[in-house]
Amino acid sequence: MKMETHFAESRLRGVSTGTTILAATFDGGVVIGSDSRASVGGEYVSSKTINKVIQVHDRIFCCMAGSLADAQAVTKAAKFHLSFHSVQMETPPLVISAASVLKNLCYQNKEELQAGFITAGWDKKKGSQVYVVSLGGMLISQPVTIAGSGSTYIYGYVDAKYRPNMSREECLQFATNAVALAIGRDNVSGGVAHLVAITEEGVEHVVVPGDKLPQFHDE
Repeated sequence: MKMETHFAESRLRGVSTGTTILAATFDGGVVIGSDSRASVGGEYVSSKTINKVIQVHDRIFCCMAGSLADAQAVTKAAKFHLSFHSVQMETPPLVISAASVLKNLCYQNKEELQAGFITAGWDKKKGSQVYVVSLGGMLISQPVTIAGSGSTYIYGYVDAKYRPNMSREECLQFATNAVALAIGRDNVSGGVAHLVAITEEGVEHVVVPGDKLPQFHDE
């Protein structure tokens, strides 16, 4: 197939992207995580080691889904806005402020962007929080959320296993299991599991290699 023909057909079908991202609150904090596979048009794996969990401020992170280029451009702009806001206010930004910045950027550019986000973090006003910013710029607060192509395979697991007052260790295991289940079923999710636990005390990064992820069926 000629490149021009393939490009034209891709424009007609729309961009097919794949990922698994999630965030969940626990007693005293929040865990946010993702897989690490990046695909081109849902057909070619361009990278197995993309970190989709982006730090936008000290205790605020977001996960990207959709077009990687669009998502990286939005998070770069959000980092600038939040850094400037922090200097002006002489205090760290609230998690809802970070989510609102992402929401505004997505809404103002909704005709050009194909990217959605999960924002999670901890602040002194409301503690641990999770927000979803959809493709068109809608903002929703939830205690636990999943997104991306791999999320369709784990709604049942999340509904059955999530508890709002889990310990940090339980929540990390919950997130690891959820990503592993999605990777096992979704052909455009894969690689390693990137997880970040955020609490008042600080931030901990956890990377679970693909061969160390739990298996729930023969693959």
